[in-house]
Amino acid sequence: MAGGRSDVGVLDRFRRKHVLLLFPLGFASGLPYLLTSSTLAAWLTAAGVPLGDVGLFAIVTLPYSLKLLWAPLVDRYALPLLGRRRGWLLLFQLALAAALATLGALGPRTTPVAFALVAVAVTFFAASQDVVSDAYRTDLLAPDERAAGTAVYVFGYRVAMLLSGGVMLVLADHLPFGRIYQLSAALVFVGVFATLVAPEPPAVRPPSTLHAAVIEPLADWFRRPRALGLLAFVTSFRLADLIAAAMVTPFLLSLGFSNTEIGLVNKNVGIAATIVGALGGGVLVARYGLRRPLLVFGLLTPASTLAWSALAVAGKAHGVLFAAVAVHNLSVGLGIAALDALILSLCNRRYGATQYALLSSAAGFCGRLAAAGSGYAALRLGWPTFFATTAAAGVFAVALTSPSLAAATSTEEAA
Repeated sequence: MAGGRSDVGVLDRFRRKHVLLLFPLGFASGLPYLLTSSTLAAWLTAAGVPLGDVGLFAIVTLPYSLKLLWAPLVDRYALPLLGRRRGWLLLFQLALAAALATLGALGPRTTPVAFALVAVAVTFFAASQDVVSDAYRTDLLAPDERAAGTAVYVFGYRVAMLLSGGVMLVLADHLPFGRIYQLSAALVFVGVFATLVAPEPPAVRPPSTLHAAVIEPLADWFRRPRALGLLAFVTSFRLADLIAAAMVTPFLLSLGFSNTEIGLVNKNVGIAATIVGALGGGVLVARYGLRRPLLVFGLLTPASTLAWSALAVAGKAHGVLFAAVAVHNLSVGLGIAALDALILSLCNRRYGATQYALLSSAAGFCGRLAAAGSGYAALRLGWPTFFATTAAAGVFAVALTSPSLAAATSTEEAA
């Protein structure tokens, strides 16, 4: 027993039907993530795109950090079918499937401009799906279910990444990358079917006008004590991970690992470790509350980027690769579970889409923007120094912003 939470009560929350349905919804959200980042980087590298330009392609992931711009539309309006949340979710899932299929029909060297534009469209629809999925979870989950719901959702998210970044990368040694993306488009329908059978959350009065949908959630957020400090903490939490992630696949290819080796070891072992971390993080947050796990995992996640520096020094060593992947991704999984539970706890349900978009955009914006220059930084610094510098910057940023966390979690800890 810790903080009034029994082990039986914690585990029971994972078995509730509406919590379990978050697995396929997480799967649909996780599927496109690596298809627009590391798997896309592998496609660009295989097509002969220069390393610096591969790093620039990290810009296509910026819609994940700009989704605050259109999230108020989701809070204000409801589509005619399936309710306020599920109607939007179905629309964005179908658009995502179409965009992935279109991207698979193009090529980075034969149609570079169209390829880049469609890649941005894939990320836009993926980010929009995330806006609605996040708002759906905010509306659906009771306070005592947030950690369990987050863990189940992240579990589905990471299983999808196991396919899109692991299995699909192995298949890329036997099939064209375009076909891989078309297969991925078909897998989006796992989320479509889940959306059709999932319950609609209890009705919450939406903002009365679009102006209110934009202004009210931001005013509600910035009236809170230390709101800017909390945004800074959320922003710094995944800074090192996102910068490093943009270069991990080109880094491993430069060491001489094949796509199959990367798929089987880096992606499969890594994503499996992330899943274990996410489930473990959900249990630990449910048992101990948010503050302690967030502080520990917030420092552990960027520090674990040093594992890539160790591999860079060791060279093509499969044992070191296995250890580096496991350590880094376990840390990332723990951190994601805690951070997502924090964001859910901070959102007002009336403005769930906009406030969650604000916080999750903050979580990725600086890292993704900095990742655009990661290829040039790696060329200038060399792999060991690049990853070590990234780790140091991440640890420093989290340590600098962590004092704002105590006030935010004091209410939750007392509950």
